[in-house]
Amino acid sequence: MSAQQTADMLIEMLSTRGQGDYIGESISQLAHSLQAAHLARTHDADDETVLAALLHDIGQFLGANEVKSIAHEVQTMGGEGKASCGRVGHEKIGEEYLLRLHFSRKVGALVGSHVAAKRYLCAVDPAYHDTLSEASKQSLVFQGGPMQGVELQQWAASPWCEEMCELRKWDDGAKIPGLVVLEAESYKRMMVEHLSRYMVPRGSNATALSSPSG
Repeated sequence: MSAQQTADMLIEMLSTRGQGDYIGESISQLAHSLQAAHLARTHDADDETVLAALLHDIGQFLGANEVKSIAHEVQTMGGEGKASCGRVGHEKIGEEYLLRLHFSRKVGALVGSHVAAKRYLCAVDPAYHDTLSEASKQSLVFQGGPMQGVELQQWAASPWCEEMCELRKWDDGAKIPGLVVLEAESYKRMMVEHLSRYMVPRGSNATALSSPSG
């Protein structure tokens, strides 16, 4: 698919499959995604971070067969992203899906880390836990609790640690019923420009650009 076709597909997916309730909250999945992107924009985040905020839950929008295929591939690559019950989380499924569509490594990494970022923040800032919704506090237990040891050190050393933490906080805050924000269509141009940069032109031997951030 071209950059335009990919963007069209993703915007339609968000708009048509995001009407259901966001688990544990009083807003739709689409509204949650749009609010997260809105918060990223109002905090002057770069385009990669805004797109990651918009698409951070894309793994929950995919069909069952696609989820199964991607989960199998992630497990084959080493089981990265498995939850405590042995399943691959929606964040890792979303990361792999977006990388397949030629989003940058940074976008993929931010999407793939938005669940673990909560565990990191709870480890480095005990007061952060008190800001979580009840649904988010409950899910923390199943996600492994606050980070510690080597995992904590590796996270702190990530070149995108700050953005990962910011995205997590926007994810937490994007739960306001009735908040008026830009619609999904408004992000299409940003998405097309991003994908046009990272896609390999048809018939070219050139390789896709690596992320300027890493």
